[in-house]
Amino acid sequence: MNKTITEDLTFGIRSVIEAIKQGKTINKILLQKGLTGELIKELLILVNKENIVVQKVPVQKLNQMVKKNHQGVIAMISPVAYHEIDWMVQQVYEKGEDPFILILDRVKDVRNFGAIARTAECFGVHAIVIPSKDSALITNDAVKTSAGALFKIPVCKVNSLTSTVDFLKGCGLKIFSCTEKSDTLINKVESTGPKALIMGSEQDGVDSQLIKASDVNFKIPMTGSIASLNVSVACGIAIHKLMDGIG
Repeated sequence: MNKTITEDLTFGIRSVIEAIKQGKTINKILLQKGLTGELIKELLILVNKENIVVQKVPVQKLNQMVKKNHQGVIAMISPVAYHEIDWMVQQVYEKGEDPFILILDRVKDVRNFGAIARTAECFGVHAIVIPSKDSALITNDAVKTSAGALFKIPVCKVNSLTSTVDFLKGCGLKIFSCTEKSDTLINKVESTGPKALIMGSEQDGVDSQLIKASDVNFKIPMTGSIASLNVSVACGIAIHKLMDGIG
């Protein structure tokens, strides 16, 4: 058979081409380094047209993932379709509600991503925004960790978080960044109305350009000896505080 699916993986050149043509939501395509040929050219044309992330890897990595004949191509299929951020904001406004959008800046750990999605859905966040690169994506493990929340809360995958922040500001949303670099405590922040919250990566926090683009930067007060919180825990605290309007 040309098409083989194992969990959230599709492999084989023709199989991956067909998956793209059928509109499957593809997180990423792993392509063997140095691979050439007419079918590869056809695949790359489709990939560029659909703006799918391609990562070139050694054949050994592909062999570890799939024991059968993968022909040098593996596509990682998302179990959930992604949404367009402009459509999501419009839908929320049309319901007569103030949008609350969560933006995750390079949060790469799948378990953290799943836990954050679970918390966001519980508190009524309207959508999660992630970058197309340098981010955890919707995988089966993420769905499991989220306790199914990723089937309920829309996730928007964008090429540029900076451009997305500019778009959201243009739509009337106030942008908040949770960062240890701020001197403002979260309980001093007023957060009524439409808003977006940016949470940063586990290693580096929120990108400096996003901090500059934010309307309000704040930090979570801590009195213990450990200097930082896990991003999923910090996210839960920040969402809960901002939902109240005043911390």
